Amino acid sequence: MTNTNNDSHTDSIAWSHIHDLAKEAMTKAYAPYSNFPVGVAALVSDGRYVSGCNVENASYGLGLCAECGLVSNLAHSGGGRLIAVVCVDAAGNYLAPCGRCRQLLFEHGGPELLLMTPDGPQTMASMLPWAFGPDNLK
Repeated sequence: MTNTNNDSHTDSIAWSHIHDLAKEAMTKAYAPYSNFPVGVAALVSDGRYVSGCNVENASYGLGLCAECGLVSNLAHSGGGRLIAVVCVDAAGNYLAPCGRCRQLLFEHGGPELLLMTPDGPQTMASMLPWAFGPDNLK
């Protein structure tokens, strides 16, 4: 993966604030079956922040990943493009979204969307190579 830490755009992102928002969102998670709460937060292109948490269901396949809540929050609060995302576990450690959620994030942030990892910010293009997106439908 390509580390994007040297990108001046990344330096202007308040990563610690996004991390704090993700940790706060994680405290709202409903995870009685897995006991694996997840929180996610993101900077939006207009300067807003959105967040989400995982919500499990007794019918396991109906559970919602934290990123689903984030994208719903994004749409509900006015839309826009995701710029930078932080996803965390119960201890506040960075998590890599599952494949489904990488696709959700790609849809709303594109290949240049930045995801914080233990190795620093990574683009969605590096996290989801050969992603399928709106351009593929033309």
